[in-house]
Amino acid sequence: MAGELVLVTGGSGFIAAHCILQLLEAGYQVRTTVRSLSRENEVRAMLRVGGAEAGDRLTFAAADLTNDAGWAEAVAGCAYVLHVASPFPPAIPAHEDDLIIPAREGALRVLRAARDAGVKRVVLTSSFAAIGYGQKPRGRAFNETDWTDPNGDDVRAYVKSKTLAEKAAWDFIEREGGSLELSVVNPVGVFGPVLGPDYSTSILLVQRLMDGAMPGCPRLYFGAVDVRDVASMHITCMTHPGAKGERFLAVAGDFISIAQIARILKTRLGAAAKRVPTMELPDFLVRLAAMRDPAVQQILPELGKRKNGSNAKARRVLGWQPRSNEECLVATAESLIRLGLLKDAQKNAA
Repeated sequence: MAGELVLVTGGSGFIAAHCILQLLEAGYQVRTTVRSLSRENEVRAMLRVGGAEAGDRLTFAAADLTNDAGWAEAVAGCAYVLHVASPFPPAIPAHEDDLIIPAREGALRVLRAARDAGVKRVVLTSSFAAIGYGQKPRGRAFNETDWTDPNGDDVRAYVKSKTLAEKAAWDFIEREGGSLELSVVNPVGVFGPVLGPDYSTSILLVQRLMDGAMPGCPRLYFGAVDVRDVASMHITCMTHPGAKGERFLAVAGDFISIAQIARILKTRLGAAAKRVPTMELPDFLVRLAAMRDPAVQQILPELGKRKNGSNAKARRVLGWQPRSNEECLVATAESLIRLGLLKDAQKNAA
């Protein structure tokens, strides 16, 4: 019920900040973790961009996924926990364990602390990465019954980290969770309005398209979802009886190609999208680029692969009604322009 205290981990992150906004609007008290308390002003500034003056309804706790210190204090007195924090670097890590260990052990730290503090339910932010990779090509859409094979040929460090972290969370609940309940949200690529320069890696795609930093559109297909809808799913999962012990795929609609995204931006944003390329890049050029750019190497296993995901369960169980692909992508670009996070943003917006 409104007025209860909710912990949101990783409050400086893109999804977490939107979760905080919606919790405050719903009347909850919120505590959020940051690795350093010096980031409090940054988080409050993001919330102001989102229209909220949190005041004393928002408090901060210092805690890091790689260390036990601070987590008992962070969860003390909380009715619910939204565990959103997880590493997602733009480049390939030196070793996959640099991602896997903090993701898995961080989730377990939060779950142990929540159990010991008598928290009712934890909502864990997982990913489509834990659902739709390492599998043979298929005709049907992926859903919540599917799991990524962490040993699959196309499984990179981030995908493996999300898969292993979510599996570890479910195992913990089954074996050691006591009365603690768990619900999991599995978003695809998260777009929507940014609140500042700290946003999801997915947003970089729209930023690079709008800036003209991409010479063309690689043949990549993926799901999109608005961050506001991801946040609302978290908050619904927090208290909905039907969300107990369930995972939910957060996807707005059918998967979309980068070329389709480019066309949406061109059509809806006009002159502001003048740098957006529309030509589809041949695969061999993408492979050549990957020889020089480690970030491009991460996308190679997905070139040309068509996948899809279903939001039928979330609609049926939670009554979730997401914004369209087009709406969330346009909102992304408009916010980047508004906050001056694009080349010539002010001139383009005029």
